[in-house]
Amino acid sequence: MKPTGIGEAARAAGGRTEPAPPVRWVLAGLSLSMLLSSLGTSIANVGLPTLAQAFGAPFQEVQWIVLAYLLAITTVIVSVGRLGDIVGRRRLLLAGVLLFTAASVLCGSAPALWLLIAARAAQGLGAAVMMALTMAFVGETVPKARTGSAMGLLGTMSAIGTALGPSLGGVLLSGFGWRALFLVNVPLGLLTLLLAHRHLPADRRPEPTAGRARFDHLGTLLLAVTLAAYALAMTTGRGRFGALNLALLAAAALGTGLFVRAEARAASPLIRPAVFRDPALSASLAMSTLVSTVMMATLVVGPFYLSRTLGLGEALVGLVLSAGPLVAALTGVPAGRIVDRFGASRMTVLGLAAMGAGSFLLSVTPQTLGVPGYLAPLVVVTAGYAVFQTANNTAVMADVPADRRGVTSGMLNLSRNLGLITGASVMGAVFSLASAAADVATARPDAVAGGMRITFAVAGVLIVVALAMAVGSRTLARRAAARPAVGGVKSKA
Repeated sequence: MKPTGIGEAARAAGGRTEPAPPVRWVLAGLSLSMLLSSLGTSIANVGLPTLAQAFGAPFQEVQWIVLAYLLAITTVIVSVGRLGDIVGRRRLLLAGVLLFTAASVLCGSAPALWLLIAARAAQGLGAAVMMALTMAFVGETVPKARTGSAMGLLGTMSAIGTALGPSLGGVLLSGFGWRALFLVNVPLGLLTLLLAHRHLPADRRPEPTAGRARFDHLGTLLLAVTLAAYALAMTTGRGRFGALNLALLAAAALGTGLFVRAEARAASPLIRPAVFRDPALSASLAMSTLVSTVMMATLVVGPFYLSRTLGLGEALVGLVLSAGPLVAALTGVPAGRIVDRFGASRMTVLGLAAMGAGSFLLSVTPQTLGVPGYLAPLVVVTAGYAVFQTANNTAVMADVPADRRGVTSGMLNLSRNLGLITGASVMGAVFSLASAAADVATARPDAVAGGMRITFAVAGVLIVVALAMAVGSRTLARRAAARPAVGGVKSKA
């Protein structure tokens, strides 16, 4: 029987029963881990103008402070999840938190831009470990009946980190200088390390009779190169596609083919090819990518619409934009409880329906309604996102075998990251084209309003596609459950 809780994990690890720490302390450590990784994503953006002045560098160079972190997470998140499955999640998570904390110190003391960028890449590697393994730990530390609530809590902490980044960064920047943007992570990292070390269950020892899984070095390298090429294609040129972008996309396509071929031949593949023949998992990953693409549209379009069309100042724009992450933070835990009560499949559909309704409302909102006319549909979109994210993560992670939780969690986080990267580029390009202006930053207010409506109409269509996937996946699951038993065992899809 597989361990399903902390006490059973302790028995499997040491052959004896040890007192299980309260689940709340485990969740406290995991929540701080999620908060740190999301805070690291959002806190540096607000400091880019100051960093450009401090190092005397153009924006094209300074933006790598953000891109290095994002690229590191994207390229290795699946691989570190799989590594945790093999070497032990607890020891790898502790190493990831330690790396993140040490890299934060290096970021805050960097004397040169290149060293700061390198430290941010190391920080992103630590964040990838934390993101991939935090959700994986839920399956072995939280009772199955409370999985949705735990996922909702982690979603809340992620939203709080995203929302807190710009505001906290602004305060630190004005009061203590740019180095404080990174040094603030150090005490939080040490607290996370302490909680994780004291309360996470010990890694299980492999059974003597079981063959040890090997790490797929070739697959890891191919996947990292492929994802790096795709991420660079989507971010280089700030939404304008040129020859370099096309070459990177071609490299990503070639890398994908080589990766699939290598995994089919590997004795212990990083990602088992059979995974992609599972319609439920494939649909969940695709939906996560589409939904994240749409959520990025709110961050791409919102600042221009609020400032150019509605005429808000910088402070008010920041305040309105923080409403989205705030709603996600307030919705996360209740959404988890609702998922536990009514089921992940049903709540996935409901969350997507809310997102679609909010997106289409934004596509027809007249600018005469002002801030309330923008804010009300945005709240619906964000609340729907919180419900979807919790339900989808719960559905994917609920029945994953213990030896695949890390890599599956990594794939979930990767799908979200790819959606954010794609959304920043594709939805930004849609907004620019729909506004029919050479530069959106100087476009007429009515042109920006028209671009906003068309962009969210496209976003609504993407959500409809995701909704069709959810309904189709649910229908397939029902048919599989209704199949007659063959030889005393019910067939599975």
